[in-house]
Amino acid sequence: MGNCLSFPSTNLSKKVEQVLPIQTVFKLPSPLPIWPAGEGFANGSINLGGLEVCQVSTFTKIWATHEGGIDNLGVTFFEPSQISDGFLMLGCYSQPSNKSPFGWVLAGKDVAGDILRTPVDYILVWSSESVKIKQDGNGYIWSPVPREGYKSVGLMVTNSPEKPPLDKIRVVRADFAEECEKDTWVWGDDKADQSSKVNIYTLRPKTRGTQAHGVCVGTFQVDGAASALSCLKNKQFGLSHMPNLEQIKSIIQTYSPLIYLHPDEPFLPSSVSWFFNNGALLHKLGEESNPVRIDSTGSNLPQGGSNDGMYWLDLPIDGAAKGKVKKGDLQSSNAYFHVKPMLGATFTDISIWVFYPFNGAARAKVKFINIPLGKIGEHVGDWEHMTLRVSNFNGELWRVYYSEHSGGTWLNASEVEFASGKNKVTAYSSLHGHAFYERPGLVLQGNNDIGIRNDTSKSKIMMDTGEKFELVSAEYLGSIVAEPPWLNFNRPWGPKINYDTREELKNVEKLLPGNLKTQFEKFVNSLPNEVFGEEGPLGPKMKNSWNGDEV
Repeated sequence: MGNCLSFPSTNLSKKVEQVLPIQTVFKLPSPLPIWPAGEGFANGSINLGGLEVCQVSTFTKIWATHEGGIDNLGVTFFEPSQISDGFLMLGCYSQPSNKSPFGWVLAGKDVAGDILRTPVDYILVWSSESVKIKQDGNGYIWSPVPREGYKSVGLMVTNSPEKPPLDKIRVVRADFAEECEKDTWVWGDDKADQSSKVNIYTLRPKTRGTQAHGVCVGTFQVDGAASALSCLKNKQFGLSHMPNLEQIKSIIQTYSPLIYLHPDEPFLPSSVSWFFNNGALLHKLGEESNPVRIDSTGSNLPQGGSNDGMYWLDLPIDGAAKGKVKKGDLQSSNAYFHVKPMLGATFTDISIWVFYPFNGAARAKVKFINIPLGKIGEHVGDWEHMTLRVSNFNGELWRVYYSEHSGGTWLNASEVEFASGKNKVTAYSSLHGHAFYERPGLVLQGNNDIGIRNDTSKSKIMMDTGEKFELVSAEYLGSIVAEPPWLNFNRPWGPKINYDTREELKNVEKLLPGNLKTQFEKFVNSLPNEVFGEEGPLGPKMKNSWNGDEV
């Protein structure tokens, strides 16, 4: 994505001339490999059906504040520079100053004609003139006014009250535009008076998924601005810029995560075939007393259909075999990879699925007391995943998604931890619950010192997902990747748990001082059902993120 920034001199006082993260450009630990040959992946630009676009991450700083926003370190605004010949600016870029620059914006080249036009005017959507914060002079944010039949996909930023030149930026024909929505908060100023208040957000397509055509431009929006922005649309939606099989393998070897399990983790991952071969059973409603052993590939599992309550998987009946399977088998464990187009096929999402035969009971932290929650949280069959979002323009890792129980977190590549000297992402699996986090330590699912503990640690128990993996699905490649039968088992991978949740909680509350019981009960009532493990979990293909975006 490039690693060039230029900062023009400013008349700042010594007090604000500190070196901020924004002034240190992020670089991946290692150079990118030479990707295997292919049709269009990592070739630098993508044709959206007459509009060719490229990613630009070489920037010139235009204006910055030194207060407000995340960590109260302000925000920095840039315009793209060193744009390739023939490509034209579509908008400026902004990001919080507490982070190293690792963003980009798209520039466009009109190869079909009449797709890109100059605006007819600009509207001033916000000025910092009346804002009493530390800043580099004054900043002005302008919205291009498109002619009829065209849409704006980016804003202009200046450090002068004069309107920018009309030929500085381009707007796009409406049929190349898609509806977008605000994504992450970039900056806002609480000290401003009501007329000057502002909130700035990054943008993303409103509709996202493997079949969605919306393309992220990398620009930002001023909340409540008079002129709303659009994203781009991949009208061609060809998949020639998606990686081929050899390129996928190379991407996996480059970025595949190292997963550290907690040193006290009793319930380890295993391969699906190990789970089946060691006695996992298929149950059918009405025939519970006669469960069926499962073939190593899952070939005798019901295929397709819906979660109709007719079938589910469970542990072996024999006590010794059940205990063995619950513990898992790290040596057999596989990482299961699913590869799919995202953001109008301008990015490739690679989801890494890890299977655990059993999920352990949850533990709570109530102020200074740590309490086991009995059977709460236990369930058979635990699927966890991470997602790598890789640019189809150059093959560079952009973002990483860590799934955490019923939700998860997206982080830029500049914010994650990498294995020493490598581009391999690291992740930490929480004790018993197996949620993924980007750093070791305690993450409390709750607030006010009351919540579910998620303990992670960098132990010797580690899973290299690139060492032993299976590519289980890449639908856009057609029949080249054969999906294993177990992937199309659309029923629960564990039985419904029938323990009395209220009774379990009463046993926990007995351990608490009276003044904490009410607070604890209120917290428990706010938890999603998934934490309690009452329903058997479904497999990867039944998750909303399989064909959609991560939430």
